[in-house]
Amino acid sequence: MFTGITGIFNSPNGTDMGEQLLNKVASQSIRHLFTRSEAIDIAIRCYPSSKLLQGSIDGFQMNGRGLVIRKDFYVEEMSFQTDAVALDVGAIFSGQLRLKQPTQAVAQVTLSEAGINEAFKSPLVTQRLVNLSLPEISDRPLCFQDIRVELLPNNQIHLFAQADLGDSEPVPIALSCTLEVERRRRIAFAHCQFRGDLIPETVHPQSEPLTQALGEILNNMVDLDRFDLDGVTLRINRLETQGKQLLFSGYAQIEHFPGSTR
Repeated sequence: MFTGITGIFNSPNGTDMGEQLLNKVASQSIRHLFTRSEAIDIAIRCYPSSKLLQGSIDGFQMNGRGLVIRKDFYVEEMSFQTDAVALDVGAIFSGQLRLKQPTQAVAQVTLSEAGINEAFKSPLVTQRLVNLSLPEISDRPLCFQDIRVELLPNNQIHLFAQADLGDSEPVPIALSCTLEVERRRRIAFAHCQFRGDLIPETVHPQSEPLTQALGEILNNMVDLDRFDLDGVTLRINRLETQGKQLLFSGYAQIEHFPGSTR
């Protein structure tokens, strides 16, 4: 097998063929990270290109668009660029991308307002918002539903929801808060404020305590460890709202790729 590999890389077009093969295998492996993807582009960095024969590359860059994680979480765009990577050459020729050791990558993620609102409808989120026991508010289990987010400048958001108390009409909720990053993995809904100006005055006495309760629940819910990709751990250094998009920058720790051995 090694003779065959050497022959490919030492042929006149061997370097190009090796890069093409690596691009193909990398694209297939990365596609398996996502439930769906509109486009994934891979760029290999390797100089001199003969290092491919030893499985050594300077790094690679992935740019993805229209990605879906765990069936329900839509990502507008995601990119990451790795440090130097040591690969198992034999695995490449069997159609796998196998790392000899973990590597890190600079990562950027873009979410859309529409994608965030769809994520609030996913079972992974809604199951944490139903049959809640809040005795200080109601003697019956309650649930929060129909959550909708509006992205605002300076990492601000408006959030609207309905609280179903089970024995009356749903109570509308409106709050404003600031999105912050905690411990590089948790999105905090900080400085939550009741926005009585956005809902009817007649429901303020019920809505205000429900607003505080929902803010506390959200603060303990959005943890990136619950959304990790197979073999890839994401961490956030910074987030920023830009128009109707939420941008994250940070890094990815890549232990292995789907279908490969750790």
